[in-house]
This record gives sequence, C-alpha cells and structure tokens, in this order.
Amino acid sequence: MQFTEQDQDQILAQGISLDQIDQQIQHFVQGFPFLNVIKAATVGDGIVQVPETELSAYIHRFDAAAQDRSLLKFVPASGAATRMFKSLFSALDGKSDKAADEFFARLPDFAFYDDLKEVLATKGVDLDKAVADKDWQPLLRQTVLRFLLLDDGLGYGNLPKGLLQFHRYPDGPRTPVEEHLVEGASYANSNGLVRIHFTVSPEHRERFEQLIQAEKADYEAWLGVTFDITFSEQKKSTDTISVNLDNTPFRNADDTLLFRPAGHGALIENLNDIDADIVFIKNIDNVVPDELKEPTITYKKVLAAVLLDAQQQVARLQGLLESDDVSEGYLSEADELFRRTLFTLPPDGFESRSKAEKLAYFRQKLNRPVRVCGMVKNVGEPGGGPFWARNQDGSVSLQIVESAQIDLADPDQKAIFDAATHFNPVDLVCGLKDHHGRKFDLPAYRDPQTGFITQKSKDGKDLKAQELPGLWNGAMADWNTIFVEVPLITFNPVKTVNDLLRKEHQPQ
Repeated sequence: MQFTEQDQDQILAQGISLDQIDQQIQHFVQGFPFLNVIKAATVGDGIVQVPETELSAYIHRFDAAAQDRSLLKFVPASGAATRMFKSLFSALDGKSDKAADEFFARLPDFAFYDDLKEVLATKGVDLDKAVADKDWQPLLRQTVLRFLLLDDGLGYGNLPKGLLQFHRYPDGPRTPVEEHLVEGASYANSNGLVRIHFTVSPEHRERFEQLIQAEKADYEAWLGVTFDITFSEQKKSTDTISVNLDNTPFRNADDTLLFRPAGHGALIENLNDIDADIVFIKNIDNVVPDELKEPTITYKKVLAAVLLDAQQQVARLQGLLESDDVSEGYLSEADELFRRTLFTLPPDGFESRSKAEKLAYFRQKLNRPVRVCGMVKNVGEPGGGPFWARNQDGSVSLQIVESAQIDLADPDQKAIFDAATHFNPVDLVCGLKDHHGRKFDLPAYRDPQTGFITQKSKDGKDLKAQELPGLWNGAMADWNTIFVEVPLITFNPVKTVNDLLRKEHQPQ
C-alpha cells in the first residue's frame, strides 16, 4: 500500500508502524480465520465446580495470602451509555415502544429520578404531578426525555455508564464507579490499601476524577480503607485504520486517514502497564446494591484462591524442569498438571517427540500469565462462551469465544456452539507475574489472527472498521486458563435503562 509523506507523518504521530498498517489492511482483504472449536467446555470437562462445603476454605486461603500480595481491581469504564437509551432516543424521535412505556410507568423507581425532577423544575415541569396524574402527553414525554438524555439536561445519553446513578440508598444515589469502590474494598484489599484502576475515554476523564475527588474521603471513612484510584485511556497506538468498501484507505474531508478505536482488546496495553500480583477484572455495569454483594465477594475470593493454587503448582513444576536432565516422571507430572489443572492438551503425536522437545514445550507453556475466569449458566444472555479450541501450535486449550469467531455456516461447528451450557460474564482474576515476580509482557500472548471486521459510516460514506482481539478473547488467547462456575446472581449487567428496574437493582 502506497502512502503519501503526509500519511506517513500521520501514521508515525499515531504511534503505529507501516508494517502494522499493512497487516491491518491485509486483514480487511483476507478477513480473520475462524477459530477451530473442538467442544463446549462444561462442568467436569473444562469448567471447575467448587463444592459449597469448600467455599470457606478457599476464602480462608485467599484472605491469608492477600496481605502479602499487591492486589488491584481493573474496570473497563470507557463505554458510552448511548445504547442503554436506544428505545428512549427512538421515543424522543416520536417512535415510542413498550420499553419506553415501561420507563414512564416506573419512572420514580430510577435512582436518577430526583436529579431529573430537579432539572425539570427549572423548566417549569412538576415531575411528581406528571407521575401522579399518569397523563403522559407527547409533548411532556418529549420534554422529560430531552432533559434526561441531552446535554441541556442531565446528558445521560452521552455520558459513560460509570457516571450514571444506578442504585438508590437512604443517604443518596450511587453510581457504578462508587459501587466498584465499595465492592473492591471487600476483596481487592491488601492491608487496608484498595487499588482500583478505571480505563476511561479522554472526553470524560475529568468527570470521573471529579467524582472520585468528591466522594473518596467519605467512602474511606465509612469502609476503613485507603483508596488508590488511577485512570488510563485507550492508547492511540492501538487504533486501527479504516478503509473504503474496496479496502483502500478511507479519507476524511481534509484528506487525512481515519483511525478508529479498536475495541476493548486494545486495553491489553493498559493492563500491561499495571504493576500488581493479582488483578480482578470486571465490567463497569455489572454491579449490585450492597444487600446482594456477598455472593460476588465470595466468588471473587474463590477465583483468586484457585489462581493462587495454580500459580503454586506451576512454580513447583518450573523448578523441577529447570535442569536439562529431568526424569520422565517430572515430564509426566507436567503433562498431568496441564491436562487436569490447566486444561491444555498437547498436539497430536506429542508422545513421539524427543525428551528435549517435550521439555521445551512444557517450559514454554508454564511460563505464561494465568487467568481464572468465572462462568455462569447460560440463560440466553448475549456474550462469548467457554470452549475447548485448537491453537496454532496444535495444542487444545480453553478459550472464551464469541459467536463471530465461529464458522456457524459449518453444521459441526454450529452444533458445538449450540451445545454451550455456560457463558462469559467477564469475571476474571489474573496473575500477571512469573514465579520470580517478573511482569509478563502481555501483548506477546495475544493471538493477532483474532479480530472482527465491521461496517460503519462517516460523513455519509460507508467504511469498514477493524477491532483488535477482544480483551478476554484473542488478547488473552495464549494464557494458561481455568474456568470456574459462579452463580448467576454474580452477573447483573445493565444493557438497557430498564434493566435498572430488575429486582436485583432495586432497593430490597
């Protein structure tokens, strides 16, 4: 691909190499290969089920170890809430539906009701009277929606989810950011220090920082902890080039190239900048009121205890395999660890490899980041699921797989996809350091052949955009992975505004 000198300057300023651009354009031309899934991971075959009678022992193991380790909670929080209000934006345009009707019927049940009432009062609208009269004339509906969604009111339609008022408490409403502070204090707590990192969009960073500055001291006094809250933004160098439908570079009106953020997979770079022994990852919108937090806290500690156990076993095997003259017994022990604990099967014909080749394989596989991922039973929620998949080196391991990564036109692959019993709620506990305490270089463990091509438009012109491997899909494809079943109550995402009306998000 030929680029002008101006193009090359722009690419350089973006922090991307020409080789990377060429590779991205090749992906547009050729597409991304489908993942070869072997079977769905199920309880007893890829998903660990911790007996309830053992939960307290796991929690005790984590609590005992936590004080000697640096802990951090990592929360992707840059997503805008626009899609949350899709039905309300349609209603604002005069196209009301059942979701909009439910919104108005239960308007006082939203935590943001009082703020909305206050804004409308300055415009001469008595919201309490409108609710009592149940007389939602079209003009009144339009007024309420305008001052909820648009920037001349609360501006909720353009804010990130993390800054919206989700839950109501006697002392006032709470945002997801605040819920993550309260939750994090219960498990990301090492000797009273609670470290939480939010990835945010540049245009909203100041609002996040203002919220923390205003509320942090009160939460510290209430919870008896010290918060270390940090922020980062998705790096420009992780953006991807956009192309026209014929795969030539898309150009803006001023003839510059168009780069777009490459999805949450780009956050592997932000995660790579984190210095912590154990990192908990959870989405910004998956929070519940205090009365329902206990199962989440319990299972976060259980996942972390499973991680610590796995790391201990890995470190022991690495010590045994340090010498080039190891016994066949140690190699068998390594094989057993991978099959039973790390859920990785060697490539076909592995038994016939030489001792040196087997040793090299096990050393390489042991020396990787570890993640323990909670999985909930599938009740029809969208999202990726747990599967056994074949890797490029011929081995088979556990992967979190999105439907777009599977060739659903292939009847055999579709049958495997349909057999999934669980899905991914984004509930991860990660070990980012080796047994010597050295940080892994996380981008080195990505699968660059995993990604998505989507069709978008800009200035009335169609274009194709490219997303990098998802953070818990291709961006962590070469990690040692363990799946653990967690209860459904730990997964309460807010995808639409009316999800806040579910009993899990209402005062008990």
